Amino acid sequence: MFVVVGLMLTGVLIGYLSRKRKLAWITRVITVLIWALLFLLGIEVGQNENVINGLHTLGLEAAMITLFALAGSLLAARALWVRINKKEPTS
Repeated sequence: MFVVVGLMLTGVLIGYLSRKRKLAWITRVITVLIWALLFLLGIEVGQNENVINGLHTLGLEAAMITLFALAGSLLAARALWVRINKKEPTS
């Protein structure tokens, strides 16, 4: 745990010290690393027999959570859009 916190703080320090430099390439590096992490996570999940055996149950729960989260996000976005674009009454 200390290693994770230490790495994060080291990254914050390096980011702070290099904030005046233009690091346009860092976005591509982060994207590739995220893809690699997702790939490795897929391998790990695929090797876990408990997850594979319970996939039908987990899949249904995940689909329900996804649908409700999506519906809530859409409703909140619509409410925000209406509030932002509300015309003020003219006198």
